[in-house]
Order: sequence, then structure tokens, then C-alpha cells
Amino acid sequence: MPATTKSRSTKKKTALAATAKGNTQLQEFFMESLKDIYWAEKRLTKTLPKLQKAATTQELKAAIEEHLSQTQEHVSRIEEAFQIMGKKAQAKKCEAMEGLVKEGESILEETEKGSMTRDAGIIAAAQKVEHYEIATYGTLVTLAKTMGEDEVAQLLQQILEEEKQTDQTLTGIAEGGINWEAEQEEEGEEEEEEEE
Repeated sequence: MPATTKSRSTKKKTALAATAKGNTQLQEFFMESLKDIYWAEKRLTKTLPKLQKAATTQELKAAIEEHLSQTQEHVSRIEEAFQIMGKKAQAKKCEAMEGLVKEGESILEETEKGSMTRDAGIIAAAQKVEHYEIATYGTLVTLAKTMGEDEVAQLLQQILEEEKQTDQTLTGIAEGGINWEAEQEEEGEEEEEEEE
């Protein structure tokens, strides 16, 4: 038997034995990724209220409020996914989400309170978060299906669809007037009005 065939055969037997124990490398990777997004969603439950408070338009405030409610549900669904897999729900710091949150905070510092430019910035920051979540959940759904965890895949698919919908909602709000109004604002406009 050629060496490569023997090597593959040994690797396959090792993988099958690991599967029987319930700890393949893919399963470990999946669990670490689930811990990562669990932390990210929990972090968002603290961040979204700040963005909502900083938003100018009622439409954006309402969209953020709705997404906060969904995010709290996402946390519960992830906890359910852990439970289905016989694991304790654990969070592992998500460096990507931490960076996106910090970027969002800097947008608030760099834009004028009450301006459409601030709302445009909040939407941009929120959509970066949504795109990260869409990529993450898309991957997790595929991995769950690969591992035969169909119930977990279904839970995560629900979250994925809601993240996509939120992204579309934010685009609609931006294109519905906020971006155009932000383009009309002059630098320091709010300050000049206050001085008069």
C-alpha cells in the first residue's frame, strides 16, 4: 500500500474515533466560533442602547430598538444551541466585534449631536456589525449542517435571516433620506445655529 494511502487511512480512522468521542477538530472550531458570536451578541445588547440614544431620527431609533429586541432573542437562541449540543453556554471575547464597537463609538465622538451625518455614521457602523454577523452565522449554519446538527443549523439560520433583514432595513433608512440630508449639512452648521 502506498504511503499516502496508508496515511489517509490512518487519518480517517483517527477522525472517526474522534467523532465517536464527540470532539473532532471541526466540532471544536464550531464551538469556539459559537462562543465568539455569543460574546458578540451579548456585547451588542449593551452597545445598541447607546446607538439608539445617539440617533437623531425616530425611524433609526425605532430600527435600533427592534434590533436590540432581536439581539436579546439571538442570545437566547445561541444558548439553546449550546444546550442542544450538550454544552454549557460560554462566551469568548470576540476581538472583531470589540473593534467594530470601538469604531462605532469613535463615529459618535466625531459627528455632531442631532445631525443627519451622525445618523449616517451610526448606520454605517451598524451595517459593518451586520455584515460581520451575516458572515459568521452563514459559516456556522454550514458547519452545523456538515456535522449533522440540523436543529442547531435551523436556529442559527433564523438568526442569519434576521441579520440580513436588519441590514436591508438600515439600507432603506439610509437611502430613504438620511444620506441625502447628511450631504446637505455644512460643517459646523449646528454650532452656527446655536450662536444666532
